[in-house]
Amino acid sequence: MSTLKANTIQNTSGGAVTLTNQSAAKMFANLNGSGTIALRKSSNVSGTTDNGTGDYTFSFTNSFSDNDYAPVVGMTAKGSFAANSMPQYYESGGDGALATGSIRCGNNTRQQAADAADADFYPIAIFGDLA
Repeated sequence: MSTLKANTIQNTSGGAVTLTNQSAAKMFANLNGSGTIALRKSSNVSGTTDNGTGDYTFSFTNSFSDNDYAPVVGMTAKGSFAANSMPQYYESGGDGALATGSIRCGNNTRQQAADAADADFYPIAIFGDLA
């Protein structure tokens, strides 16, 4: 058996590596969405935007190949609302479709638009193919 050790792996042109037969997340973020938003940790995120109360946009460093990727948001937390938080996705392509270069997400504490709240803890991961 051989062991391969490396600190960084890139494709021959310096971009993202194509993983075959893998289903690893191609983007993830752990966002502090309260006050001045800040990423605690992330991968394939070039920036975040605070669009208003409980409304965030994540821009990707490397775009997805199409808008058929699968975003997954874990249980978000906001003080006493932690047990009731319901993450939502907003359209990010303008036509109800997901965009390949970013995703706009929201946090709604009680499944009603009027109950949107900034999330102290907002985790997201996306599975799909990079361009």
